[in-house]
Amino acid sequence: MKHNILVGQSGGPTAVINGSLYGVVKRGLETPQIDNIYGMVNGIEGFLNGNMMDMRTLEENGTLPLLKTTPGAYLGSCRYKLPEDLSDPVYPQLFAKFAEYEIQSVFYIGGNDSMDTVSKLSRYAAKNESSIRFIGIPKTIDNDLVMTDHTPGFGSAAKYVASTVREIAVDASVYDNKPSVTIVEIMGRHAGWLTAASALARKFEGDNPVLIYLPETAFDKDRFLSQVQDALKKTTNLVVCISEGIHDAEGTFICEYASEVGTDTFGHKMLTGSGKYLENLVKDTLGIKVRSVELNVSQRCSSSCLSGTDLEEAVCAGSYGVDCAMDGKTGVMITFERQAGDSYEMVPGTADVNQICNEEKVVPSDWITADGSDVTESFLNYVRPLIQGQVEVPQKDGLPHFIYRK
Repeated sequence: MKHNILVGQSGGPTAVINGSLYGVVKRGLETPQIDNIYGMVNGIEGFLNGNMMDMRTLEENGTLPLLKTTPGAYLGSCRYKLPEDLSDPVYPQLFAKFAEYEIQSVFYIGGNDSMDTVSKLSRYAAKNESSIRFIGIPKTIDNDLVMTDHTPGFGSAAKYVASTVREIAVDASVYDNKPSVTIVEIMGRHAGWLTAASALARKFEGDNPVLIYLPETAFDKDRFLSQVQDALKKTTNLVVCISEGIHDAEGTFICEYASEVGTDTFGHKMLTGSGKYLENLVKDTLGIKVRSVELNVSQRCSSSCLSGTDLEEAVCAGSYGVDCAMDGKTGVMITFERQAGDSYEMVPGTADVNQICNEEKVVPSDWITADGSDVTESFLNYVRPLIQGQVEVPQKDGLPHFIYRK
């Protein structure tokens, strides 16, 4: 019987999500037992609609290596939520399609919601005695997947945030004759890992960003204004970094103070505007020059700050996933375990995807200062190895050369 494999991508892209796709395809090509390698176009939703492609064509036309340094999701993404009820007719439809293409292993590259998809498909397979193996390949700039040291995508995003905040801080220091505040809004709904990485931007003790606020700590407007005033006594041009998901003690997102917030397919509130709200708050209350900067999509899609470590581990996650499937594993997500010692070493492993999906890993409380406005050295020691290594992105006519589907 043929051993055909199927790979898809889901959720928000990262700078290295295609690195994991490369890892799956490359290891698939190297594995004699594997016949065909199919890609879902636009995730499980696209597959349901019959949208697929033959991934071997990338090797045949010589573009496969470009996947490693191309941001975004080459196969396209989706935010499609499978029904909670495993007796829903969508499941036999999907498994009929798996059978039609003789699929024996399915790899889904994504974050928490994608692991929810892997969980449901693997549980349906077990319930119906299907031999198809389902493997979750982790990705998320939010770094909020449990049971793994970190997730591919976080390291490059952290490097981008730290580099960009350092540039913003240098720019802000040009005019020091009058006090000013720059507020940088960074992605992070309930977990502040990425915003915490802005602390790497500091060149010396006391350097910007002086204040960092994460969603792990309740945000108090009055305390914030007081901390800004105190910081301005030492730093004329103050840079403040905030997570988009900062909230008050009652759980109300700060961005909700200014506007109504909609929800996505999975019921998550679509957050934006916390920085603008605080900009107006500082301006109206303190009467000083202030501006807000929302890093927005650039922090997840930029290839200009690829972390060599991050890319290497993203490829490893994909290739190790194929190895696990060939060993008969299913219903698992690929994980990373940091080894003890002075040098950084990460070993891949697996964990039960049912214990991962719909859980959220937040920044430990002892990695946040007591006043909730900064992170500790323990966090910096954790994150520094993840941003190491430069990656040379191929150029064409002076611009990055990316692979794309026509």
